[in-house]
Amino acid sequence: MRSMSVAERRARLGLRHRLAPRGRTDDPADIARSLVVLHATDPATVFLSVAARGVGAVPETVERALYDDRTLLRMLAMRRTMFVAPVELVPVLQAATANALAARQRATYARIIERGSDITGAASWFAEVEEAAHRALLARGEATGAQLSADEPLLRTRVDPSPGKPYSKPTNVTTWILVTLGCAGRIVRGRPNGSWVSSQYRWSPIETWLPGGIEEVPADTARAELVRRWLRAFGPAPVADLKWWTGWNAGDVRKALALLDVTEVDLGGATGVVLSDDLEPGPVPEPWAALLPALDATPMGWRERGWFLGGHGPRLFDRNGNIGPSVWWDGRIVGGWAQRADGEIAVRVLEDVGADAEAAIEREAARVSAWYGGIRATPRFRTPLERELTS
Repeated sequence: MRSMSVAERRARLGLRHRLAPRGRTDDPADIARSLVVLHATDPATVFLSVAARGVGAVPETVERALYDDRTLLRMLAMRRTMFVAPVELVPVLQAATANALAARQRATYARIIERGSDITGAASWFAEVEEAAHRALLARGEATGAQLSADEPLLRTRVDPSPGKPYSKPTNVTTWILVTLGCAGRIVRGRPNGSWVSSQYRWSPIETWLPGGIEEVPADTARAELVRRWLRAFGPAPVADLKWWTGWNAGDVRKALALLDVTEVDLGGATGVVLSDDLEPGPVPEPWAALLPALDATPMGWRERGWFLGGHGPRLFDRNGNIGPSVWWDGRIVGGWAQRADGEIAVRVLEDVGADAEAAIEREAARVSAWYGGIRATPRFRTPLERELTS
């Protein structure tokens, strides 16, 4: 069995994730392709992930790709997580993950509606409201949830999600309907109302973004293609990492792998898989530094992170497994960073990395500071070190 060392995996990470200088680009879509998708639960993550990998990109570059050129699209996919995907990958993500997610959303919300309102036949009622909301959006062309709710009375229907519980707060169904339509690939999140750190999006019909809608792909074919892309970006890796990243059950993971030509490799005592045409050692990049944002796609690409994280996990992750802003040197995490209220980028290196590394990290901190400009953003999920640096 071919062995792949930690050093080889770190070299692949630096080049394939466009973190080493020779791999950097100013094209946000190319950056997203290199990582399969960009994490987007926190809107700032998308922009700061591009900042870390682009030498001359600015926030307007990302906005243009998302909202003008539309080479990127925001959607819920793996693990019911928000991602920004290259537009050509959207049919794969839709078939591999989002269609099933939409079905689960409908079933969940129907149960809540049956329990928390006087509506009977909640599943058919929910479908009726979906159609009404879609018609209202088609009429407007673009709208916020509040605007659609004003147009369509059914969206103002209120439901008590936890009847009889003191903490329950009745809510209308607008968000449930729009999120489900988004999962189903019928509407998309467009430009936000605020700056690039805002999550108050306007909605548009899918037809205005992708003429003809989202191409249909067989689910098995789509899952295999998604796995192929993940292995190209994140392999070699244990199958358990792939199962975690996709959020699929073990059977679906096995079926997808069976459609691909993969080879098992030794990862220092653990067994990993890699595409069979990707076994040869690649080039070793020059040492590199990077400041990655909270929830960046690189550290969130694996479940087992010891080979690049070391013992820094308790300070850089929250209790739910969300990573905060991280400092990297030559393929491994060596510290964390945060933006303070006055805009200063505060960095803390947690181990001795040497003068050259510290100087490179300082240069990256200056780049991140310039990217923010006058924008202030707090990560959606706070981590111990990020809190320390901003206290």
